[in-house]
Amino acid sequence: MTELRVNGMTCGNCARKVTTALQAVPGVHSVAVNLEARRASVRWHAAAATDTGKLLAALAAAGYDAKLAENKSAETNRTDWHFNLWLGGGVTVALMLGEWVFGVAMQPWFQWLAFALAAVVQIYCGAEFYRGAWRQLKAGSSNMDTLVALGSTTAFAFSAWALLSGHGGHVYFMEAAGIITLISIGHWLEARVGARASGALKNLLQLAPPTARKIQKTESGKLKAEMPFDIRKFAFSNSALRTPHSEIETEVPVADLRPGDLVALRPGDRVPVDGIVTEGDSAVDEAILTGESVPVDKKIGSELFAGTVNLNGRLVMRVTATGEATALANIIAAVQRAQTSRANIQRLGDRVSNVFVPVVVVIAVAAAFWWGLAPEAANHVHAWLAPFLWPAHLPTGAATAFIVAAAVLIVACPCAMGLATPAAIMAAANAAARRGILIRDGVALEKAGEITAVIFDKTGTLTEGRPKVVANQTFPIQMSTELKSFKIEELASSLSSLSSHPLSKSVAEISTTRLSLKGFKEFSGRGVVAMLEAGHLLQLGSLRWLEEEKVELEAVTTFADEWMTKGATVLGFAVDNRLVAVFALQDTLKPTTAKALEHLRYDYLTDGYRIYLLSGDSSRTVHAIATKLDIPHSHVFAEVRPEQKAEFVKKLQARGERVAFVGDGINDAPALTQADLGIAVSRASDVAREAADIILLKSEIEAVPEALGLARAALRTIRQNLFWAFFYNALGVPLAALGFMSPILCAAAMGVSDLIVIGNALRLARWRGKG
Repeated sequence: MTELRVNGMTCGNCARKVTTALQAVPGVHSVAVNLEARRASVRWHAAAATDTGKLLAALAAAGYDAKLAENKSAETNRTDWHFNLWLGGGVTVALMLGEWVFGVAMQPWFQWLAFALAAVVQIYCGAEFYRGAWRQLKAGSSNMDTLVALGSTTAFAFSAWALLSGHGGHVYFMEAAGIITLISIGHWLEARVGARASGALKNLLQLAPPTARKIQKTESGKLKAEMPFDIRKFAFSNSALRTPHSEIETEVPVADLRPGDLVALRPGDRVPVDGIVTEGDSAVDEAILTGESVPVDKKIGSELFAGTVNLNGRLVMRVTATGEATALANIIAAVQRAQTSRANIQRLGDRVSNVFVPVVVVIAVAAAFWWGLAPEAANHVHAWLAPFLWPAHLPTGAATAFIVAAAVLIVACPCAMGLATPAAIMAAANAAARRGILIRDGVALEKAGEITAVIFDKTGTLTEGRPKVVANQTFPIQMSTELKSFKIEELASSLSSLSSHPLSKSVAEISTTRLSLKGFKEFSGRGVVAMLEAGHLLQLGSLRWLEEEKVELEAVTTFADEWMTKGATVLGFAVDNRLVAVFALQDTLKPTTAKALEHLRYDYLTDGYRIYLLSGDSSRTVHAIATKLDIPHSHVFAEVRPEQKAEFVKKLQARGERVAFVGDGINDAPALTQADLGIAVSRASDVAREAADIILLKSEIEAVPEALGLARAALRTIRQNLFWAFFYNALGVPLAALGFMSPILCAAAMGVSDLIVIGNALRLARWRGKG
């Protein structure tokens, strides 16, 4: 990880530009920018070489100075806005009292005092804005700092000229100081409010403990030679404990752990890395990762994930993954990727923001020339509009041109447009992460808000994914003496144990005996085959596939009809192309499946999603499940091979549907990729997760309507933010150009516009499933 101190970040839009610049550097895995602390944390890919020079060059090209952060608390960087608030606020309040309360604005002594105080604010409080504007100018760009610097300088420079030249009249030092002060207040609030939006990511980053209790084995009660010599002092110190098993628990940094190491977990400990339980049993709280409040029981062989909490028993785990390879690191990376991604709808705001500052400068100059060269016409238009708006006190003479120009420069706010989409994406990504929902990026969020049809794969998605053999029937056939020495259960179990398919795993449990097989092949979604050492062919799979393989199935009809009607899956087992047994496997529906589908079907904000059920199981089995779930039989498609699932998605898309596919297996990867939105549920295979736009860490299917509802709410928030940003600027700039908004009012309005955009996005954190 590389920590950078970034100078020139003054608002959320700057933080977004910094993130984009750093993520474009080859080898960068993820970027987290802390606006309040003005730091950027860059994580590199494991195989990538750390190149700080490229990071600094990328930031320089974007208009920001940066250097490696020192090893000290970032709190020291958070006082900049506080200084502006105290100094600028004190000066501005003093000048306001002098002008508005005591009425001494035209007194020479007060004007000279105002000049001195405003100069201090310009030099010290305004330095950040001037530096930022200069950096952007060197990079051939412009941003809000440019507008603030120009606006404040215009008011201060004109007032200084009027005072120093003896021109006389009103001076605007209060406005010059007030502009910087009010915008500093806005940035300070924006940083504080923005920090709340990234709360879920901060929580995730803090989950993994810094140290772990590594178990060191001893020999005959003594440590191995590489351990410290004086073990008596070491073994009973605060960082090591001798256990009853001739082991030493040594507290070590988590970074020192490697796969294969043994780690002890006491009640209350956070799991430091991913691993497998090798000793003990306990309940583990996985809520922070999955959103499920019920603790999960762990025993020998169970998986443990970094960041979860061991509740009530001692566990010993063997490390399986560390660092970026842990599930927690992948979740953090997914949240960061979503927060910093760009949605298609954002392109409009980006295009406008890119030309916004130059256009505003042109409008400000034009307004200044209009009020300076044609004051009668400008005042006439102002007077004609005043009855419809509000009375405004305009300066007299040349001052009007300068103050109107400053107002135009200040009121314009490119930040609101720049933040409209990223703020909503960040808030939605965090709200989703708290619910155990990982959204790949802003595009996925956008697509999820426009879905019209949802296709569910059956096994492991609507059902528990843990089918059990509930019945079987054997058929006597003539066998060789060699085959008769094996039980049918041993043959079927040995064959199915070589496959990772849920149905095969269930058949494998009927016997613990494992025979030596060769030539194993798996036909995706259909069955498996292998050869006994003596050359006998073993086949296990769907009845349809066995029929295609010329296996006679007439004897199984009664058994198959009975169990398929009950929603069971029937598999046939053949030896040398002769059927010897059939197995009925039944998988229970998840408890929340029916309720989740009802929510999708009767979504009150839409006409309801059209729900489809897709499965490779037999038609009677799938239709029996569909009947239980009230899915129309016209929306049920059975005996669909894995490669055909993507084709089915295409057919729906050709009919105008925007399709979400929900699946959990390797076989679902093509369909997940083809769908407008791919959703992978808990325990999904790695391939399925890579192909998915949304990953549900919760095993309950109720997370599907929750994810779609949150995405729709986020899309609505993005549109609201963009509307507000355009509306504010479309209204504010003309009003300022016509003299109806003073520079101080413009500064306050600009800060408020940013807060409205961020505050509206933060409402997503309190979203409760109503759209």
